[in-house]
Amino acid sequence: MYKSLVRPLLFRYDPEQVHHFSFKSLKLLNKLPGVGTLSRKRYHIKHPSLEKELFGIKFPNPVGLAAGFDKNAVAFKEFSNLGFGFIEIGTLTPKPQDGNPKKRLFRLREDEAIVNRMGFNNGGVDAAVERLKQNKPMGHPDHVIIGGNIGKNKVTPNDQAVDDYVICFNKLFNYVDYFTVNVSSPNTPGLRELQDRKPLTHILQTLQDLNDQKTCRKPILLKIAPDLTDDQLLDIIGIVADTKIDGVIATNTTIERKNLKSDIQLQQEAGGLSGKPLTNRATEVIKFLHERSNGAFPIVGVGGIMSPKDAREKLEAGASLVQLYTGFVYEGPALVKNINKSIAAQARS
Repeated sequence: MYKSLVRPLLFRYDPEQVHHFSFKSLKLLNKLPGVGTLSRKRYHIKHPSLEKELFGIKFPNPVGLAAGFDKNAVAFKEFSNLGFGFIEIGTLTPKPQDGNPKKRLFRLREDEAIVNRMGFNNGGVDAAVERLKQNKPMGHPDHVIIGGNIGKNKVTPNDQAVDDYVICFNKLFNYVDYFTVNVSSPNTPGLRELQDRKPLTHILQTLQDLNDQKTCRKPILLKIAPDLTDDQLLDIIGIVADTKIDGVIATNTTIERKNLKSDIQLQQEAGGLSGKPLTNRATEVIKFLHERSNGAFPIVGVGGIMSPKDAREKLEAGASLVQLYTGFVYEGPALVKNINKSIAAQARS
């Protein structure tokens, strides 16, 4: 129904407007009696093979919603009703910011891809915290597992970036289950420079030192770009070992534009490319990190997961969990269900 009826209608309109409309519709529908229950019955798949305990968190299934979709923690419960095992909010910054000028979100339909240059548009960490207070406490059967993806404000110089990450870390600490440090978006000027060994080690070690002061620490993951060289990926493995963070999310969007079929003007739009063109590269990065580190840390696989097969390939390459974004836009909530069904069926065979 989504691909034959809903998607053709939505794809007639501006992507960012559709995004906001979809959120409002999802929120409104879930206010109707019984809709949340029906959604869970339709999309939730329960099977022991889907359950995963990772860095101290028990995930009901390995399929999450990637950061960037519910930036402001507006609809985490509603998305959980669609079968996701966890929701990553953000990227959040200390202060609210509008992001880059519109138009900044583009569909490359022939490639089943999206280009975005949103620029960490979000309402700020304080507003998100207020919404996260509505989540059930950790340990409650209705608790939604939340990842907090954190970044720096555009106006913050790179040599002060660590302060922004610390602010977000402290404010979100009691309301998320894990953290993701985002230094890999291509849409904030200079941000990817923070992936270099010295500044990245400083940010991660500072957060780890804060973490160690807490009564109960929270897992910290690092989200990396797919455009890193093998040497840079080896640096990432070394940084994870040095700082003892809990894992890596591979990967963010790419600045590459190879073998695309869509209109050349769309191909040339600045920003990060996600979707099907990223499928193979994201899997290659996962495999490289897993093999070269000898499986030393968990990897969350994201990038071009458009089918159950894509998800299984990332898990076989070494990922412990996967996340969806563009695949969810193109395939709808049935993709979450079908991935979980496929993993469960494979376990039974």
